[in-house]
Amino acid sequence: MSVSKTIGRHVPFAELLGVTVAHHEPGLARLELAVRPELMNSFENAHGGVVMTLADIALAVAAITQDGTARGAQTIELKLSFIGPGTGRLFAEGRCLKAGKSIAFCEGEIRDAAGNLVAKALGTFKLHRGRSSGDAVDPARAEP
Repeated sequence: MSVSKTIGRHVPFAELLGVTVAHHEPGLARLELAVRPELMNSFENAHGGVVMTLADIALAVAAITQDGTARGAQTIELKLSFIGPGTGRLFAEGRCLKAGKSIAFCEGEIRDAAGNLVAKALGTFKLHRGRSSGDAVDPARAEP
């Protein structure tokens, strides 16, 4: 399933990368990404920015799904430790450790198909509830 469909908001960068949601439940998200040549660094491993983005999305989806009322999440802080090269298909797991009214604390990791740890992540997210800018009504279509 696409990230956009999972959270109910269009996430074009996740779609561009080819990130898919394999599983989600409240406070937990498992995502996948096939590392294509255009997503690789000069060593033919997943580029660090791709790995970081995959972690960011996994943690954000975990935060958004924690209680089901969040309409989105913005990254406040994200720390990622790169542990090994990412090749082939990557698997991300994000877990929401605690979510308050507006802030969520999450952790997760990225692994390769063999289960080798590629990166470990810790992130803080601002939760958006209710109407958000992505849902704004087009003024040209608004009724007077």
